[in-house]
Amino acid sequence: MPIDCAYTVEGTGPALFLIHGIGARRATFAGLVEGLKDRFTCIRYDLRGHGESPLPGGRFGLDDLVDDLEALRARLGIEKAHFAGHSLGGMIGPAYARRHPARVLSLGLWSTAAFRTEDDSAKVRAVVAAMREKGIGQVLDTLTARWFTDDFAAAHPEVIERRKRQVMDTDAEVFLNVFDIYAETEMGPWLHEIAAPAQVLTGELDGGCNPRLNRLIAAAMPEAELVILDGLKHAIFIEATDRVLPPVRDFLIRRG
Repeated sequence: MPIDCAYTVEGTGPALFLIHGIGARRATFAGLVEGLKDRFTCIRYDLRGHGESPLPGGRFGLDDLVDDLEALRARLGIEKAHFAGHSLGGMIGPAYARRHPARVLSLGLWSTAAFRTEDDSAKVRAVVAAMREKGIGQVLDTLTARWFTDDFAAAHPEVIERRKRQVMDTDAEVFLNVFDIYAETEMGPWLHEIAAPAQVLTGELDGGCNPRLNRLIAAAMPEAELVILDGLKHAIFIEATDRVLPPVRDFLIRRG
């Protein structure tokens, strides 16, 4: 059953759904929305079990997250929209487009992964296994080192602590569940089916969602544009919304 997720609507113009990643919140996109709401109706929401959205009744999969997004679209009465997501959100959007192609004006696949090698997949699964074995808090420093550049982390320790707190405030089973989805989802076999215009964007130094994988994603999609942001890791919307906004805004305006 779909969950009624908590959401925020701001702006005017074509609808844009913004989908956050693992253990994050809709607040991820607050800065981005400031730079888009003059041209787009921006809808950001908390994934099930995150932020102010209800906890699920048990384990769930990618299809359930797609169901939640479709339920929100239907509740808001929006016929067609742009859909863009970060990390796990960048998997939910394409999965939604595969099931509901007529609803999708464009897609944003931001800091996400597909076409992982066996070694790539093993590394992601090892992180999840370590969290299950040692506890999420024991592995958080490893994660934040992958998410933020060293310079940013040194200059903004309070931001790193806030992101860690977000994770720890997320129900542990939900956090591990969504990390499992992220680790086990492989979009490679079906991305070529997605005909919607797409922006594939990642940081040059993002270890898990690196340029190598994103070049493969862009090459697989019939209408994809690739953007690599030099010098950035994974947490692009916390560390550098000012650098992400210009290419995102340009893409969305062109795709109307």
